[in-house]
Amino acid sequence: MIDIPFYSALSVGAVSVEADVWLYNGTLHVGHEESALTSLRTFDSLYVQPILDTLRRQNPSSPFVTSPTKNGVYDTDSAQTLYLFVDVKTDGATTFPEVIKALEPLRSAGYLTNVSSSGDVTTGQVTVVGTGNTPLNQVQGVAPRDYFFDGPLPDLGTTGGNITSDVSPIASTDFAAVFGEVRNETLNDTQLATLRSQVATAHGKGILVRYWDQPGWPIGTRNGIWRQLWNESVDLLNVDDLEAAANFWQNLG
Repeated sequence: MIDIPFYSALSVGAVSVEADVWLYNGTLHVGHEESALTSLRTFDSLYVQPILDTLRRQNPSSPFVTSPTKNGVYDTDSAQTLYLFVDVKTDGATTFPEVIKALEPLRSAGYLTNVSSSGDVTTGQVTVVGTGNTPLNQVQGVAPRDYFFDGPLPDLGTTGGNITSDVSPIASTDFAAVFGEVRNETLNDTQLATLRSQVATAHGKGILVRYWDQPGWPIGTRNGIWRQLWNESVDLLNVDDLEAAANFWQNLG
């Protein structure tokens, strides 16, 4: 039996999932490393179809439903979009067009957040964000479209200043690369100033903030950093230990 990562994320209430995709022989395979790839672990089987199935069950044809619905994947918050990050591992120029094609089942059902030819954004039940080797030029300047670009958080105030929220609703960066080693349960003054600057710049553009590769050990350091990032208005944390993250928030840290 193959674990379905989308269901694991949904079970703890995560509002985002991330698929590491590799294009081989016309098929998008999923895995953190090439050694994890198999013929059964595909983008379609692990993400597109499970998400589509969940949305169909959330929007049933029923005598109790008097008009068509467009509920999201979450029972307790039907208006919350699911952020589907697609981390392109192989060549972006050739892989990302295959990602766009692979989204067709969700597209044809009308579930994707989209940008009109005039630049208006309509939020759907799933918001697709290309990251990794996703080419910016396959997103920025393209309309209409139903996919977005993971903005470079540290560069939004400099070389990425022309990136807007209709291109990048979220901007991310590697926590360790920005802040270096953290050995305490809080950031020092210099690190905190950097964090506040990045958050302010992104939020000033209407862009959400996401960090990945935060400290995982010791647990006290991990939890302290999670709490500080939350207190400083960081919007999303990319974590591998879903159960630990869910328990942390349930227990209020």
